Amino acid sequence: MEDVVIAGAGPNGLMLACELALAGIRPLVLERLPEPTTENRANGLVGQVVRLLDRRGLHERLAGPIGPPAPAFVFGAMRLDLSLAEHNSLHLLGVPQRRVEAMLDERAAELDVEIRRGHELTGLTQDADAVTLEVTGPDGPYRIGTRYLVGADGGRSVTRKLAGIGFPGVTEDRTLSFTANATVPAEFADPESGGLRVPGHGVIPPFFHYRTETGLFVYAPFPAGPLISTMEWTDDEEPADEPPMTLGDLRASIRRVLGFELPLGEPEGDGPHLLRRLRGRNTRLAEKFREGRVLLVGDAAHVHSAIGGPGLNLGLQDAVGLGWKLAATVGGRAPAGLLDTYESERRPVAERVVMHTQAQSALLSPGRDVTALRELFGELLRLPATVQHLADLMSGADVRYEPGTDHPLDGRWAPDLVLADGTRLAELTTTARPLLLDFTGSLGEELRGWTDRVDLVSGQADADATALLVRPDGYVAWASSATAPDDTERKALRAALERWFGPPLDA
Repeated sequence: MEDVVIAGAGPNGLMLACELALAGIRPLVLERLPEPTTENRANGLVGQVVRLLDRRGLHERLAGPIGPPAPAFVFGAMRLDLSLAEHNSLHLLGVPQRRVEAMLDERAAELDVEIRRGHELTGLTQDADAVTLEVTGPDGPYRIGTRYLVGADGGRSVTRKLAGIGFPGVTEDRTLSFTANATVPAEFADPESGGLRVPGHGVIPPFFHYRTETGLFVYAPFPAGPLISTMEWTDDEEPADEPPMTLGDLRASIRRVLGFELPLGEPEGDGPHLLRRLRGRNTRLAEKFREGRVLLVGDAAHVHSAIGGPGLNLGLQDAVGLGWKLAATVGGRAPAGLLDTYESERRPVAERVVMHTQAQSALLSPGRDVTALRELFGELLRLPATVQHLADLMSGADVRYEPGTDHPLDGRWAPDLVLADGTRLAELTTTARPLLLDFTGSLGEELRGWTDRVDLVSGQADADATALLVRPDGYVAWASSATAPDDTERKALRAALERWFGPPLDA
């Protein structure tokens, strides 16, 4: 009998596997594909997920030390000047998804996680105590018993379907997009911005979603080679025998979108090179994230437009939000109802991502009325309060789980603290253990019944709090700004410890 089986060895499934392993639970991962995919489904990470990787020591593996937040971003193909925000927490990490997967696969191996590639989930039944899985592997079908099954198997999740969880939403058929790695002659390059000089349009900035009345154009000069993408609106139905996409298809689409024949060359380097045509756009949200002993993370629970790059920000934080709660439940240390808080916390976050990707898609649509709306929206984007709101929305910094107190940090992502000795909070969270950061030097006694589950960190820091209880997923479970927390605050701390980490040892 396995403790946990994860269906899907993409980034979300691998991240969950690593989180469980850090908490002492060794999951079994089943992956339908016999080898890791070389397809590049995303080109970078946006938002809190960048800070999350930093707090597990994984950012260093991908790109070295974490840098400052981005100076600008986009919302609905409009520039978001983040210098106007008072608190900018929108980080970007320009690494392809396949590198993220490879890094997480390596980390899972270090943590002794078993990954069975070429093993496909084909059936399941469950009762009050376990889930029985039907699996087809290279040597034929077999069965596995597990206490919990997690579906991290994408938007067409077999796990979700077998568990009988509905996936309502809408499919928008009017869009047609072309994306490819390609080269552009040097005379079109703008050295100052890194973008492209296009006759009739001036300089199109790099990574910018450039909208015209007929579509969208994006030029992304990644270090491994430029990626060029278009999106158009069409009423044509998908042909039954549509041929594979070519660079000629992308050239024709650019001509329709920009009204200019932009010469494209074959990509340089060994690849793999992307050449992809997509029709339509799905926006769907699972009716529930849990059915008995079956749970969903990432695209298995929600799909939406990729505009603004929110997918991995949402999915990887699903995995981290679930990991410590599932590990505590399997290990018999969870307080009552802890696993239920996975959905109650993460579903509202998914709903907001669905909302803002649909809003951005509306701002991209063709038509003079939308152009007028964009003109008005552009005025709003010059207001610092609007920029701050959208920066927090796009990064995920606006997420606040249900607080236990009225402290402004309670329920929010823990700030990036640096202790007086130079130790960063990110260096203290690589083990995924809960932390009580006590800068008052007086709270050790309150932790006495939880020292087996929660680590105490003392010292000094320049912060908006004198003490913080930080959950394994990086969110604050209790906070104080008092130099000497009184009895009421100490009682609230003990309540938070019991709420999230179970009763004390002497209970």
